[in-house]
Amino acid sequence: MTADGKNLSNTEKLVSKFLDLLPSNSLVERANWSARLPSNNEAIVIPTQVNYVGKAANLYDGGYQLNGSAYVISKHISNTWLWDRVRVSGGAYGGFCNFDTHSGVFTFLSYRDPNLLKTLDIYDGTADFLRELEMDDDTLTKAIIGTIGDVDAYQLPDAKGYSSLVRYLLGITEEERQRRREEILSTR
Repeated sequence: MTADGKNLSNTEKLVSKFLDLLPSNSLVERANWSARLPSNNEAIVIPTQVNYVGKAANLYDGGYQLNGSAYVISKHISNTWLWDRVRVSGGAYGGFCNFDTHSGVFTFLSYRDPNLLKTLDIYDGTADFLRELEMDDDTLTKAIIGTIGDVDAYQLPDAKGYSSLVRYLLGITEEERQRRREEILSTR
């Protein structure tokens, strides 16, 4: 529940009473669920003139250890390499990447993309782009500021409550969040 202190105090007894009325045992059989992606490559073909092109891999399976710099790198790849190649040159409505730090899955995505195979080649060329990258201090500073802006974006109370719930469920502590901030700010 998200509310100011006064409203939380006023509703505490009612919420407590409601929680006491909930059954203590689940009446629904537990389902086993796996977040693992299939180990094979998969494509879904649909009859359209534009595509939604994605490619993903689990970086943790390859031994990657999370560092806050991954947020900065993802931001920079999305705002430069993918923007220029997939959006501007390729004609897609958008292209970006995302690193899910909890699962380890790094994902490339584009939408309304007329170039399926060319876009997959661009995704595959990202490692070479990063190897050859020479970034000046101004560009790095902008990437870091943009990343911190995403990590610590302004939120209305309902969004703060949701974010707090997600962090609680995932076991993300404030100390961990601060460590990631420091890693982001020290990216070189």
